[in-house]
Amino acid sequence: MGLTTYFRKKSPWLLHFNSGGCNGCDIELLAALTPRYDVERFGVKLKGSPRHADIMVVTGPVTKQTRERLIRVYEQMPEPKAVVALGSCPASGCAFHDCYNTLAPLDKHIPVAAYVPGCPPRPEAIIFALVKVLEGMGK
Repeated sequence: MGLTTYFRKKSPWLLHFNSGGCNGCDIELLAALTPRYDVERFGVKLKGSPRHADIMVVTGPVTKQTRERLIRVYEQMPEPKAVVALGSCPASGCAFHDCYNTLAPLDKHIPVAAYVPGCPPRPEAIIFALVKVLEGMGK
């Protein structure tokens, strides 16, 4: 494992990509980043730039409007990179499954390292998925 990979594994920066939906998962992700759950003990920090992010967290269903932007943002992230699909919408479309503009699941468009089930998922489940993704990034 290279030195850069080692430090990225010890201090991952997240990029939150909201592709639409009800925003329940967004609220739970932000709750997981608060001092109550203390994800900073794992070095996790939310960043706004894909060029500095190690893990992309995607919430909401993939739609025709956001597909190209999602792929472009993913390609801007440096290696090694990972994607966490947060909630049921990126996995299956959930309530938006049969909508005319929904292109679920997320892994048909970009590779996904972890799915966090739930509508919305609990902050504990989000933290668990982030830790599991970090364990796999160094391999």
